[in-house]
Amino acid sequence: MQEQENTEKELVLLTECIDDTPDPDKALDDPEGLSAVGGDLSPARLIHLYSKGFFPWYSDPDPILWWHPQERCVLRPPEFHESRSLRKARNKENWSFTINQDFQAVMEHCASLREKEGTWISSDIKQAYQALHALGYAHSIEARVDNQLVGGFYGVAMGKVFFGESMFSLRPNASKMALNGFCKIASELEIELIDCQVESEHLLTLGAQLMPRKSFSSSLAELIITPNKNQLLANLGTFD
Repeated sequence: MQEQENTEKELVLLTECIDDTPDPDKALDDPEGLSAVGGDLSPARLIHLYSKGFFPWYSDPDPILWWHPQERCVLRPPEFHESRSLRKARNKENWSFTINQDFQAVMEHCASLREKEGTWISSDIKQAYQALHALGYAHSIEARVDNQLVGGFYGVAMGKVFFGESMFSLRPNASKMALNGFCKIASELEIELIDCQVESEHLLTLGAQLMPRKSFSSSLAELIITPNKNQLLANLGTFD
């Protein structure tokens, strides 16, 4: 009977206390992974909940919804699969990569490319992650051809984990190029795990795998001793 009580599903209503932490194992099965509702997008709350494996995903006018899926799509940087076609594409043009040089532009591109689908990257989301960026927690990785921005992604980094949020490409392979380049320097940045959040065939072909919720939570506890920003990533401007 006690075991059944411990696994009972519940949807938590977050209070004004930024330390509110739902139990991931009690996240709903339908919709799968929904764990909490409400709260706010303040930097302190985002940092706290990201460090515990939660992420916000909702569309206006819905309230803020917080998710912790039963299986997490993750990528360990050394396991990125660089295909022959990707290497060939990189050698054909003058690719370069930057970090945090165009954070706002990356967010805007990610939002605009998903407008037809109903983007979750609302004005509130943009403001929230801009604030995290100013604090050194949110980062953009940009892919360029002849110094022109053509793709990239953004996310949140703390400890040895990078929590990916969204990617965009203005030409074929651009987001793959950015992710590939980032994976190649991840060890220098002490990044050991990239959270891709939700499974997709695209990510699985690049080497991502599914990790059970309990394993993911355990990994975060080991890789994020304290929810401090990744100073190495915050200070890096360009890479090959």
